Amino acid sequence: MTLMQGRDITIGYEGDVVIPDFTFTVEQGDYICIVGENGSGKSTFVKTILGLIEPLKGRIAYNGLRGNEIGYLPQRPLIQRDFPSSVMEVVLSGCLNRHRGMFRYAPHEKEKALSVLKRLGMDGRAGDSYQELSGGQQQRVLLARALMATEKLLLLDEPAAGLDPRTSSQMYGIVSSLNSQGITILMVTHDIHPVLNDAKTVFHFSHRSFYQGSKDDYFHTEMGRVFLKEAGHDHS
Repeated sequence: MTLMQGRDITIGYEGDVVIPDFTFTVEQGDYICIVGENGSGKSTFVKTILGLIEPLKGRIAYNGLRGNEIGYLPQRPLIQRDFPSSVMEVVLSGCLNRHRGMFRYAPHEKEKALSVLKRLGMDGRAGDSYQELSGGQQQRVLLARALMATEKLLLLDEPAAGLDPRTSSQMYGIVSSLNSQGITILMVTHDIHPVLNDAKTVFHFSHRSFYQGSKDDYFHTEMGRVFLKEAGHDHS
């Protein structure tokens, strides 16, 4: 089932065109890695998907997916890493976009928060201070917060940024596991490893051009070969 589709849309910022006239689809259960050089339109695309900015031309159609059903993990979270909150408070804040300014959480939301934390290997940490966690643990908590908004689609912007290789691998393993459970993944990344190991589909943004297709087809394009070369990998 198609969750999201844009036909002949143009994206940009403050009237300046970034990518003109491109078409994309997001299918339920897909794992999409969004790649491309800095300034090529990835961030503008993310903001457009989230409804923070409107396409300059065309529109994005959502099928069975409301705006508050996209779980979003930004590269630079709005919560500072030294924010004086408990793990539970941070995770529950993922419900706020449905509360319309009310800050009381229902019992079923608290139960879900505990369930999500267990799912991510953070059970038993609900009462701990967020600021006392390691960087990898904090990132898991922020991923749990994103999961409070959705069981359909996660939009992740460099979820392993700033993590050491072992912790990054663990994070990618968690994301892959969530995808295997039926959650659609859109991940912005500069890291070659999830593209090689986990992605089913690649979106590549280049200045005024765009690629959408399978991972295997991508690596036979000039864009894909350059991406591999810059990452220091050969693809046979």
